[in-house]
Amino acid sequence: MATEILLPKIGFSMNEGQIAEWLAADGAEVKEGDPLFSLEADKSTNEVEAPASGKLRIVAAVGETYEVGTVLGYIE
Repeated sequence: MATEILLPKIGFSMNEGQIAEWLAADGAEVKEGDPLFSLEADKSTNEVEAPASGKLRIVAAVGETYEVGTVLGYIE
């Protein structure tokens, strides 16, 4: 079963964030804990790590703003 990659809530007042950059390519094999993407929110940029190991499938575009909890991709 695929693991969903969700937009995390990093700050207390954070409601949305923007994907600055995917650090792994669509279709790449990733390991749990590997950096997946850079997230810009509340005037800061944070790297978000893979929640599981497997093949990355990206569904969210760089430069777009998404609400906390939005599915950004899957690890299969």
